[in-house]
Amino acid sequence: MQRMKCLKSVRQLLRSSCAGAAKQANTSSSTSRNYSHVPPQDPSSFGLLFDIDGVLVRGRTLIPAAKQCFRNLVDRNGKYKVPVVFVTNAGNSMRQTKAEHLSHLLDVEVSPDQVMLSHSPLRMFTQFHKMCVLISGQGPIEKVAHNLGFEDVVTIDMLREAYPVLDVVDHNRRPKDGIPPTKGLRPIDAVILFGEPIRWETNLQLIIDVLLTNGNPDNAWSSMRYPHIPVLACNMDLLWMAEAKNPRFGHGMFLVSLESLYKKVTGYELKYEALIGKPSVVTYNYAELLIRQQAERLGWATPVKRLYAIGDNPMADIYGANLYNSYLQASRHTKAQMQAKRGGAGVDPLAETVDDTPKMSSAELGGASSVYGAEEDLPEGCCSILVCTGVYSRDQQELPSDPAQTVTEQRIFHGHRDFRFDPSLTQPSFIVQDVKEAVELVFEQEGWPLE
Repeated sequence: MQRMKCLKSVRQLLRSSCAGAAKQANTSSSTSRNYSHVPPQDPSSFGLLFDIDGVLVRGRTLIPAAKQCFRNLVDRNGKYKVPVVFVTNAGNSMRQTKAEHLSHLLDVEVSPDQVMLSHSPLRMFTQFHKMCVLISGQGPIEKVAHNLGFEDVVTIDMLREAYPVLDVVDHNRRPKDGIPPTKGLRPIDAVILFGEPIRWETNLQLIIDVLLTNGNPDNAWSSMRYPHIPVLACNMDLLWMAEAKNPRFGHGMFLVSLESLYKKVTGYELKYEALIGKPSVVTYNYAELLIRQQAERLGWATPVKRLYAIGDNPMADIYGANLYNSYLQASRHTKAQMQAKRGGAGVDPLAETVDDTPKMSSAELGGASSVYGAEEDLPEGCCSILVCTGVYSRDQQELPSDPAQTVTEQRIFHGHRDFRFDPSLTQPSFIVQDVKEAVELVFEQEGWPLE
């Protein structure tokens, strides 16, 4: 059985990039200079997925334990001992910029291929790359969009300039001398939401305009145009942690606002073609492929068997890691069933049991519609580790006395509207104080010495 079509596309994309990197490695050592070519001490190899905000930094301030923990992850020459990928829901920069920033903060070399931003999986959504897309967010989003493969890009500012009477909430931005003519733009085919914008009222208004006019704001609104043109959203975080004592609104809050406005105006639910970033499965699958690439650069012959995802947000980092772990278990179960039907050797006795695992929705998978499948060398599992230096804090939330209980209030669901509320998925495999303790825990679990 095949895996999701979009996940298959990712593998093809990354394999082709691996081939290119391999050719370059023959003439230059730059592609692998920050990896220690030492095979794993145990066939049970592993990889680390680090969230950034609330785990390594608070806003622009480095969390002290972060620099300490990376001393355990590199050898005396500063080369990584294990595969490491930074998986963040931030999306307001290029991978190169984020890698340089992390390198400066952590005093270790971080390469762009170790950084996964919320929008990174959009590379595989090639069916949208030739469409005219409206993008929302902040930072160099036009450059980001082109880097991801989008060829025909319209920003919110470009839309404002083309239709100067649309953005009128701020009186200072209204046309002063009469009504200027509209310049007109080519019809918009899809909307890409990279992250929280600066002027919410402007972005909300113009995105609604585009959705209710079938991509042409020159037209009159019509709720009869339903379903609307495709919407792809990155980063569903309702809250995130900066320097402030309390969490700040994330892009997930912007999505809640957009969904509410659309339904209030039309009576219909806003539909997403894809929801990308943590906690979607496609995000962790993409991260797994980056881990696999790095294991090859390390010279590891055995596949990565376990992933450890370290994060501070139960509804993004922990939920996502646990959801991906469920996906991995379902894939193994499907493979065992296929072996049983073929009468193959080494059949898992679980293959004969009834699979009562809830089927994942298209939103949880990341926008794909295909069923589960099996593929060689998938990790055995993904372990979630919650740190207390970000969204989750021991000072504000007591640890559950019963391990079966979750670390969040079960009556309040901070996840995205299109994800099922499963409190068990917010329960981490481990809870530690900070990222240094998390890395020490992983090394202990894997039987690796700390230096």
